[in-house]
Formats: sequence, C-alpha cells, structure tokens
Amino acid sequence: MATKIRLQRHGKKRAAFYHIVIADERAKRDGKFIEKIGVYNPNSDPATIDLQFDRALHWVKVGAQPTDTARAILSYKGVLLKNHLDKGVAKGALTEAEADKKFEAWMKDKESKIEGKAESIAKAKADEAAARLAKEAEQKEAKAAAIAAKEAPEVEETSETAVEEAPAAAGDEVATDEAPAEEAEAKAEETKEEAPAAEEKKEEEPKAEEKKEEEPKAEEKKEEPKAEEKKEEPKAEEKKEEPKAEEKKEEPKAEEKKEEAKEEE
Repeated sequence: MATKIRLQRHGKKRAAFYHIVIADERAKRDGKFIEKIGVYNPNSDPATIDLQFDRALHWVKVGAQPTDTARAILSYKGVLLKNHLDKGVAKGALTEAEADKKFEAWMKDKESKIEGKAESIAKAKADEAAARLAKEAEQKEAKAAAIAAKEAPEVEETSETAVEEAPAAAGDEVATDEAPAEEAEAKAEETKEEAPAAEEKKEEEPKAEEKKEEEPKAEEKKEEPKAEEKKEEPKAEEKKEEPKAEEKKEEPKAEEKKEEAKEEE
C-alpha cells in the first residue's frame, strides 16, 4: 500500500483551507486518511502553515510520498533538509552536531526571511493606509477651500451691491421725478393725435350713411324698369286685340255694300 502526504480541502468556496494528511493513494481526496499532521491556510498573507515537524519527518523517513504542494510545504518548513542531514549522519559524512548546527543556521536564516517578508507586507499595508488617509484629508481640505471660495464672493458681492445700490437709489429718485413730466407730455401728445383721428372718424360716418342712402335709390331705379315692362305687356295685348275688332267691323260694312248694290240693281 503506497502512502501519500497530501492536502485535504476544507472551508467554503473561494476561502478554502487545507489539512495536511497521511492517506492511502487509493482513497478519495476528502475521504479517509491515516493521520493529520498539519494545516495550510493560503488566505492569509503570508500563508499560514501549522505543521507537526517530528511526525512529518517520520512519515518522510518511512517512505511516504508527498504531492507537489505537500513537498513545497515540507521544504519550506525544513523537513526535507532535516531528512537529508540525517541521511548524511547515517552514512558518516558528518557528525550529528554539525548536522544540527547547519540545520539551526538554516532555520534562523529562514525565519529572518519570513519575518522580513511579514514586516515588508505590514509596512506596505501601513503605507497604503497612510496614503489613503492623506488623500482623504487633501480631498476634505480641497472641498472646504471650494466651499469657502464660494461663500467669500457672496459676501463681497453683497457689500459691492450695497455700495452700488446707494447711488442707484438716488438716480432712481431723479428718474422718478422726471418720469411724471415725461408721461404728462406723452399723454398730451396722444390726446392731440386722438382728436383729429376722432374727427376723421366722424366725417367718415356721414359718408357711409350717404352710401347707404344711395344704395336704396339704385334699387328703386332697378325696380322701375321692371314695372314699366309689366305695364307695356298689357298694351301690346290690347293692340293685338284691336285689329281683330276692326276686322269684325269691316265685315258688316262689306255686307252693307253688297246689299246696296243689290238694291240698286
């Protein structure tokens, strides 16, 4: 049975943390495991690694195969270096004291690097916060200056307007004195102009009446020829009837002549 040193996922979505476990390679990722030897949290900066150093070294020595991420974690914490030095001591390449001295020097250097990185991150965050606060302070000052600039001209304008209004009031009084005289003259001129206009209107009104009187006369003239025509029509009929009456009178005369001729005979 091959044994693996691997990570087991826990936590919520986009905020996961991992347990470092010893498990059978045939087991599921989040399934059964043999032993839990640590916790890895990548959400913090720098990442937080809590590892049981002795148990991790034991499982490495017995042949447990770490995954890529687990190998990086073990190397970061010095487990792989300790295993390498112990192998050198077992071979007689160096003594245990020398191995311990080298390991301690490496751990101090590693810890100083970690501390320096943590300090640099903290300093960067502090500088960022200070810069943000300074920027906010500048913005507040700029807004306050803008508000003060808006309010200051209003005060100056009010004083200037007060000074300007005093001569303007005097000028208005003079203008108000002159205005009634000008209005009286204008009204007099308007009355003079309206009087001739009224006379012209009165002259136009008789003309309009004359035109109205002429119109009925024209109508009477038009009606008179019609009446004459009506009178002439009966006369024409009388004339037509008169010849007939004469003819009738002539017929008896002719008969009388015939009778006279007969008597003479």
